[in-house]
Amino acid sequence: MKKARGYGFLMVVLVVIISLTSSFCDKKKEVAVIQKRKTNSFVLSFDSTLVATFYAKYPKLVVYKKQVVALYNQNNYNFIWFDTKGRKETADVIYNKINNLYQEGVQAKIPYKETLDRLIEKNGAKPDTDTELFLSNYYFFYVNKTLQGIDSTKTEEMGWYLPRKKQSYVSYLDSLLVNPKFVDKNEQLIGQYYKLKVVLQHYRDIEQKGGWDSIAVPRDFVSVKPGDSLEVVAKIRTRLFLTGDIAEDSGNQVYGYSLQQAVLKYKKRNGLTVDKIILPKHIDEMNVPISERIKTIIVNMERCRWISTDVTKAKEYIVVNIPSYKLTYFKEGKVALSSNVVVGTTMNKTVIFSGMMSYIVFSPYWNVPTSIKEKEILPGISKNRNYLAKHNMEWSGSNIRQKPGPSNSLGLVKFLFPNSNNIYLHDTPSKSLFNSEKRAFSHGCIRVEKPVELAELILENDPRWTKEKIYEAMHKGRESWYTLKEKIPVYIGYFTALVDENGAINFYKDIYQKDAQLAAMLVEE
Repeated sequence: MKKARGYGFLMVVLVVIISLTSSFCDKKKEVAVIQKRKTNSFVLSFDSTLVATFYAKYPKLVVYKKQVVALYNQNNYNFIWFDTKGRKETADVIYNKINNLYQEGVQAKIPYKETLDRLIEKNGAKPDTDTELFLSNYYFFYVNKTLQGIDSTKTEEMGWYLPRKKQSYVSYLDSLLVNPKFVDKNEQLIGQYYKLKVVLQHYRDIEQKGGWDSIAVPRDFVSVKPGDSLEVVAKIRTRLFLTGDIAEDSGNQVYGYSLQQAVLKYKKRNGLTVDKIILPKHIDEMNVPISERIKTIIVNMERCRWISTDVTKAKEYIVVNIPSYKLTYFKEGKVALSSNVVVGTTMNKTVIFSGMMSYIVFSPYWNVPTSIKEKEILPGISKNRNYLAKHNMEWSGSNIRQKPGPSNSLGLVKFLFPNSNNIYLHDTPSKSLFNSEKRAFSHGCIRVEKPVELAELILENDPRWTKEKIYEAMHKGRESWYTLKEKIPVYIGYFTALVDENGAINFYKDIYQKDAQLAAMLVEE
């Protein structure tokens, strides 16, 4: 009898153990969470096979699978966004950033966003495998959209050959886990990005309040000149008040001093000839809808994502922005020289790329490119056998070159940063071109309005190169090369919106028609 009772008690114990084990396994399958002791503390882990299950349920996120798997392999499949106290602050930071992507100018739709919202509402701060994996995928979604931008293969298809920044976003996450506020430090992208971000918010505020009305003018409208009293003047005043070009909207219809100054400011920051006359084309510019201006800001924020922050850390560097027709030479973080430039036509586009300036060539020959020789020079010779002599040219083997001198197409000096595109900076005898509002006239190379000042600044720390010696070398009539002791990075970029040192937004014509294509890609991403 005792034996039977002992057997019965043993069976009861076994049933309880099996029941508990089954319950534990079911719970493990449901939330995939276990706790394990490690150096006297608990960490949360989950079954690695659940990653495949997650992507089977949410295939739109599979693009981030490789990064996510690498992240969890590195962390032994421990929970990253939860600990034994609940959801970490970093998780809430990323969740908040995802909810406010529009502030970064990101227009992409967030896949399965409603699902994560429900999970967080349902589970609160309790650890959950799906929530954990969603947060990891959304972290990579966030850094991809806001820090990395469109894939480099796509940017190259659009003709962008500037070097892209490289960063491990797994390492960046390590920094965020230590200090969640690190995400708000304006250090991950170049400073221009954060300036555009501020202006984006400002323009969206204007848009929310109704934006600006289109300014209508009579068919026979010719211009507005200082002192004119016209109904359209009051409309122009209102328009410039909205964008901060004038401090007060008085409603005055007289084109007086304060509005004249506002017009000058407006024209300067929109790449227009800076004078006080208001023409129909200026009204057209003011009538560009605010929605289009916002789109332009967003497109250029995207371009900022492609630039390495290392660019601005260089001791000295030169930047050419094609749409603004402007060269800027930075030394020790400050603008040492700003010069107007002429860039390539729409048929002979200046390439967006970078190089290292290595040589200055004084009194240069111009070696005529084959395309120009065949399309322009040879037909000229066939019509006039004195064509070469007339243009100070000569044969050099089977090629043609123009002799050094003030009439040389390259002017008196050129600056070489060797590249496969055969693009360089140079002087020009055609100085009048720099007075044009649109300056896309060249075959691809970049003509500099201030070549003498550029040469002097580059060589200012070399005692052998005084201003007098530079002048002499430029006017010697004999080509001479100088190899720079320290190479200077040169970046040729394409930005149709930039914020200046005073915080004012500058818009430029999209001369190569690149904005629309990029804007469409950003919406589709």
